[in-house]
Amino acid sequence: MGQVPQDAIKQLQALIDKVDEPLKKTFQNMHQGYPRETLVRFLKAREWNVAKAHKMLVDCLNWRIQNEIDSILTRPIAPTDLYRAVRDSQLIGMSGYTKQGIPVFAFGVGLSKYDKASVHYYVQSHIQINEYRDRVILPSATKKYGRHIGTCVKVLDMTGLKISAMSQMKLLTAISTVDDLNYPEKTDTYYIVNAPYIFSACWKVVKPLLQERTRRKIQVLQGCGRDELLKIMDHASLPHFCKREGLGSSRHSNGTHDCFSLDHAFHQELYNYIKQQSLSLESVAPIKQCSFHVDLPEPDPAGTKIAHTIESEFHKLRDQNGHQNGRVHSLVDLKITSE
Repeated sequence: MGQVPQDAIKQLQALIDKVDEPLKKTFQNMHQGYPRETLVRFLKAREWNVAKAHKMLVDCLNWRIQNEIDSILTRPIAPTDLYRAVRDSQLIGMSGYTKQGIPVFAFGVGLSKYDKASVHYYVQSHIQINEYRDRVILPSATKKYGRHIGTCVKVLDMTGLKISAMSQMKLLTAISTVDDLNYPEKTDTYYIVNAPYIFSACWKVVKPLLQERTRRKIQVLQGCGRDELLKIMDHASLPHFCKREGLGSSRHSNGTHDCFSLDHAFHQELYNYIKQQSLSLESVAPIKQCSFHVDLPEPDPAGTKIAHTIESEFHKLRDQNGHQNGRVHSLVDLKITSE
């Protein structure tokens, strides 16, 4: 790291040292013993501009306090049937680790319906997974491998992606904005697999709108991506939808092997962790059985432009294809290698 970044880190650290005690407390909960690495993430997200990184970080700390994010892992989504419904319609999971010990998270983008619960439950669940990753998964990986591990890789399954996904754009943009503003630079690489034509068409128009830093992180793999992913992880850590070719693989695995399922080891551990945390507080105050409302930040202009571009492209595809039941089945044969 050159002299300019070193100076930027020192300047940002000096500014954060001056914030009020409540902000210092939530910052400590954020960085989990690695404040320097956390400062670097926010500086990278703002192209090493200290003033902009400082504002972004302070805004994040205030968002955490105002929305009680430090206690979100004590707020279970209950009853269990409701949480299972969330898991079945918001397809997220952790399948294992790369050969370097980096957690592998999987997302069923094409088959997530977000139609079994209110928006607030989906946002709550997403943030809980982020916080569990940052407070439990990453510190455990750091301890196991003897070096700081503060990021993950994400495998995005586009199986089943269809034009009607446009109806979910508002929710997906809100969740993406939460991540961009409050969990920046937590992903090393995004691997896109099982990509149908509809994704290829959208990618062509969205790619030029992304920052170069973001474009370098995205790799679109052929088919289910198994061969390429096996270069960085063992077979056991592959998401279930990457273990065989063919559309529709996201939701056709045994529950214990389907990393999206509540029956999978990752979700069982997460669910039990949150239940245990809530029980420790029940003697102090009863846990309310309701969704955890989080203020959703406004997307920045760039994010809004990308969302509008995707919507526009979806409209074009819908008009061109006459809906065709909303499904387009031809796979893209495109691969982007990151620098």
